[in-house]
This record gives sequence, C-alpha cells and structure tokens, in this order.
Amino acid sequence: MAVTTQQLIQWKQQGRSIVALTAWDYAIAQLLDATGVDLILVGDSLAVVLGYETTLPVTLEEMIHHAKAVRRGVKNALVVVDLPFLTYQESIQQAMQSAGRVLKETGAQAVKLEGGYPAMVETIERLVQAGIPVMGHVGLTPQSVHQLGLRQQGKTPEAGERILNQAIALEQAGVFSIVLEHIPAHLALQITQKLRIPTIGIGAGSDCDGQVLVTADILGLSEKQPPFAKVYTNLRETITKAVQDYAVEVRDRQFP
Repeated sequence: MAVTTQQLIQWKQQGRSIVALTAWDYAIAQLLDATGVDLILVGDSLAVVLGYETTLPVTLEEMIHHAKAVRRGVKNALVVVDLPFLTYQESIQQAMQSAGRVLKETGAQAVKLEGGYPAMVETIERLVQAGIPVMGHVGLTPQSVHQLGLRQQGKTPEAGERILNQAIALEQAGVFSIVLEHIPAHLALQITQKLRIPTIGIGAGSDCDGQVLVTADILGLSEKQPPFAKVYTNLRETITKAVQDYAVEVRDRQFP
C-alpha cells in the first residue's frame, strides 16, 4: 500500500516511528522503497551529487529531472520534493507555479519548503488550500546558510521559543509534517509533544516522530559528514577498491 500524508499523522498517534531517507536517482529510490522506507525526500541536498558547495545553486529544473527518476523507482513510499532556493520565496504565485510543476511533472505527492516566518506561513497556507501537500522545515534551514551558517539553531531560550512558534504556525497553516533540523533534543521533544502532526528529525535527538538522513551520508559516500549523521557502511572504500581491482586486471590483461 502506498504511504499517504494522512498515514504519517496516524502513525504519530500510534507511536510508530517514521523512516525517511533521500534519493536522487531511480536505482537508489528503488532500493529504498523495496526495504520499506516510509518517506523518500528528493532533497536539494542534490547539490552534493552535482558538486555544489551549498544547496543554493540547485535549480527547479534539476530537482524535477531527478524527482522524475526517483518517482519511477517508487511504488510505496511517500515522495516529497524540496523546492529549491528562490523558487518559492518571491511570491505566493511563484510558489504555486513551482509546487504545481513538481506535482504535475514528477508524480511526487508533496513538496517541502523551508522556514516558518510569517510570509512563508501565508504562502504555505495558500498552497495547502490549493490542494498541494506541504512539509515544513524549521531549525537549521540550509537555504539560509549565508545568514545562519551550518551551526545548531535554537540554543538560547529566545531562539528556541521562536522555532517552537514557527512550528505551531506551520501546523496551523496546514503542513502534514515538519522537519526539525539541527536543534537541541529538548526543543525537538517540546515541539513534538506540542504538535498533532509528525516531526521528522535530522540532528534533533531521538524524540521526534521520525528520522531522516541523507542517504549518501549513511552509505559513506559523502566527502564530509555532518556531525549528526551515522555511517552504516563505507561505499567510498568499497567502490574505490572495486575500481582499482578492475583497473589492475585490465592493465594486466586478466580481464576479460
């Protein structure tokens, strides 16, 4: 059975943890889906795959291209696509057009937008009213890297209160879930207990309703690991060794 946004909300009520990972291509998406991952995020962390230093250069066309490939590999998981930087902040109309393109052209079921400030809350409310499922994202928002850096957010009482209020406002605007990124665990717990919709943590402690990581990080493919990631295997070493062995055999005429 295909996962729906309503199921995620039901799972929070039932205390069932939500498993989420990122994907940018058909092969990885197919593998993730086959293992029973609940939610697959086509994140603008695509920037890493494309060789960018931040998420800012990623375009809507690039996101749509990769989301199409991911969606073709998924039968059951809920597919959510990030709207990239400056494809939704300019106006509600711009956000509607960008989100509409993603859903129409990729077959994904939802989009994710960063931020919980008043103008973004208004934008998300209009998208939801138009029938576009939206996932929120507060705490460390990578598209604001030049403002916030990559450091943990919400460490002071004032900053924590601001993030809590943003999460509440996003829920009231109609988001079906919220990513909490790189915030203190006690703040994530407070938000999770306050909201009726599920929280998906990334570097936000173990009390969120689900967890998401960048798949390249858990597979050991990333050059740099964020402090909150866990490496479950080291494919960089595995791939390097396989290619080296192949090269040696070709040069020594042992293969084919």
